[in-house]
Amino acid sequence: MKTTITKKRLAILLTVIGLCGLAGAALATPAAGIISGTVLARAAFADRVDLKFKIKGDDKEAINVRDARDTVMQQIVMGPGGSTGWHSHPGPVVVLVKAGELTLYSGDDPTCTGHTYSAGQAFIDSGQGHVHIGRNQSLSQNAELWVTYFDVPPGGPFRIDAAAPGNCGF
Repeated sequence: MKTTITKKRLAILLTVIGLCGLAGAALATPAAGIISGTVLARAAFADRVDLKFKIKGDDKEAINVRDARDTVMQQIVMGPGGSTGWHSHPGPVVVLVKAGELTLYSGDDPTCTGHTYSAGQAFIDSGQGHVHIGRNQSLSQNAELWVTYFDVPPGGPFRIDAAAPGNCGF
């Protein structure tokens, strides 16, 4: 049985596809107030590497990566009131706060309780689809971050924009 599509149905289909694409783009929350985001280095492991991060906090999270791919290092300077926008990463991320403060909010926290990290502190984001946002809530000081992204697809993105999950009022 051969199915034919009329010009009218084709026009409706293309309109729907176009609107879906626009809706997806409208839902993304881009970064704001980023002064610089210099990628310092990118490399692939010469040998096969498995990574394991074990966070001994309240939730005692373990992050496992088999056959880690590219690693990327980036320096980010975020101006006062700046934000990373909601996003995730393909693999785990180690963040060092060199100057200022960064408040991190998790997309899966229904209370939208931020955790603030100050200069001289470091933290690990699990990546692997964990949606979050980092905000510089200072009104006068830049936040400077040194970030290492693990298990990035070769030549691929280390940041994946995401829609606001709706748990925070911003």
